[in-house]
Amino acid sequence: MMKSVLGAGLLALAAAVGAQPTGAFPAKPVVPGTGAGVHSPDSPIPPLPERSDALPWSLLTAVKHRTENKRVLPLFSPEQLALDGKPQRLQGFMMPLQPGEKVRHFLLSSVPLTCSFCVPGGPESMVEVRTRTPVAYTPEPVLVEGRFHVLRDDPMGLFYRMTDAAPVR
Repeated sequence: MMKSVLGAGLLALAAAVGAQPTGAFPAKPVVPGTGAGVHSPDSPIPPLPERSDALPWSLLTAVKHRTENKRVLPLFSPEQLALDGKPQRLQGFMMPLQPGEKVRHFLLSSVPLTCSFCVPGGPESMVEVRTRTPVAYTPEPVLVEGRFHVLRDDPMGLFYRMTDAAPVR
């Protein structure tokens, strides 16, 4: 039992950071820059409203990519690169990467989760967040502020990270 729970957890974590799972279920690859993770007009879930005080997801999801040695690498625009190392605010949906009611490490997604084991989009539609203090999980959109990082060759396949973050009330 413990092995299957651990395996399911590792599969979810790998999927959350863009790794392709193996096993009985065929994986549909998510290609960065194809609009994955952007709200579909056919979705029953309302779109995340853009805020004038937060970084727009449309800027982050517009990243191009190239394939090198069987890896997908981002090709950032000058506007995306200008965000690197600067304080930013970003609104999105939490995808915890650790157990507990309060977490310090999670992914922020442009669209809500519909399943615990499903990735809502590609790496362009997620930002890894590390907070100063634990944040209570909520399925509602959250606004966080922290130092934004543009990742050119992250070993986990992520394109963006926010560190020293805190929720904005």
